[in-house]
Amino acid sequence: MINSLADNQTIKKILKSSKTIAMVGVSSIKEKKPSSPTIRRPSIIVMKYLQEFGYKVIPVNPNAVGKEIYGEPIVFSLEDIPIPVDIVNIFRPSKETPLLARQAVKIKAKVIWLQYGIQHEETEKIANSASITYVSNKCIKQEYQKIFLRMNPVFPLLQKN
Repeated sequence: MINSLADNQTIKKILKSSKTIAMVGVSSIKEKKPSSPTIRRPSIIVMKYLQEFGYKVIPVNPNAVGKEIYGEPIVFSLEDIPIPVDIVNIFRPSKETPLLARQAVKIKAKVIWLQYGIQHEETEKIANSASITYVSNKCIKQEYQKIFLRMNPVFPLLQKN
């Protein structure tokens, strides 16, 4: 499991060599009343941030198929992605990750990355047995900031005014 400072080089290598990220559990942007700002969930903030740094991010959410997020059509599952995926980034509860890990194996992803607060022993075993790099309990956005921008990772609350 990648969770120590000694593994920053591994994370750097992952982020440097990856181009395409499937983001599972990304939420669609919800508009509030006209007088209220649009609230963006963490997955939306992370998706936009990664796009700004050159990654192709494919949103995966079976409840929002047919919609778009930041110019990318939302797909039903990992198996519906027509191009190779480097990282499967997961914003779902830990208990759902073994099924997603098995799908990541099927599509030959190189990395299974569970966002901050998400980890699962069976998911780690699935990844390891398929020789897929496993990262858990880390925010991909914060790791990018820390390694490439040398800044203290901050997770801003973004609002559309």
